[in-house]
Amino acid sequence: MSRAVIVTGAGTGIGAAVARRLARDGASVVLVGRRRDPIERVAAASGQTFVVADASTEEGVERIVAATVDAHGGIDGLVLNAGVMLPGTVAEASVDDWRATLDVNLTGPFLLARAALPQLLERQGSVVSVASIAALRAGPGMAAYCASKAGLVLLTQCLAVEQGAAGLRANVVAPGWVRTEMADEEMDEFGGPRGLDREAAYAEITRNVPARRPATADEAAAAVVWLLSPQAAYVNGSVLTVDGGTSIVDVGTLAFGD
Repeated sequence: MSRAVIVTGAGTGIGAAVARRLARDGASVVLVGRRRDPIERVAAASGQTFVVADASTEEGVERIVAATVDAHGGIDGLVLNAGVMLPGTVAEASVDDWRATLDVNLTGPFLLARAALPQLLERQGSVVSVASIAALRAGPGMAAYCASKAGLVLLTQCLAVEQGAAGLRANVVAPGWVRTEMADEEMDEFGGPRGLDREAAYAEITRNVPARRPATADEAAAAVVWLLSPQAAYVNGSVLTVDGGTSIVDVGTLAFGD
């Protein structure tokens, strides 16, 4: 029997890349998203099933778990990938944006992990949360995003501590800049006022990244799929950065390289 894996935010970007990789490896993937068209396209192309649901609500996660168990008899893996980024400083962010960000990026993963936990424990499954290096390093105008992703890291590690003895593994992938549809939009917004096209904007935003480029969605997905796999059998509670070296840079010394 193939592994049954739920992937949230699976219609675009890293989530879609994870779903495609898992399908190529023979897993049975349940793609989850709030917009039908993107997840239906990815599901059809990879021969997998999908659920249109809001994974930040109790009703939504119950439907996701029920549909997966009905289709595949249980749950072996859970990829908590759905996320939003609503910009704003602590001084300027609206309460509505703060709550919306935490609902999707933190409360949703809590609800889905809790709902799927009995099935995951029955099969000694694995959870991988897709956070961000913004969970580890603060950035300007990203208060809600940074706080929510930092919370996601600790939520995942709490799962690892609480359920590790029962056979569950829970880990985090923390990407840096990744070329996705959302990042493309951010590059257009960043580059426009500066007279930079998208490629030049990516080059500018990664000029202090040791790799000097963003990741591809498939590179980030590879880390997720590895953590789900038996090859990572003794990896639990870890945060795997996939950032081209971004998080190791000492920003205080960059001026000496000029």
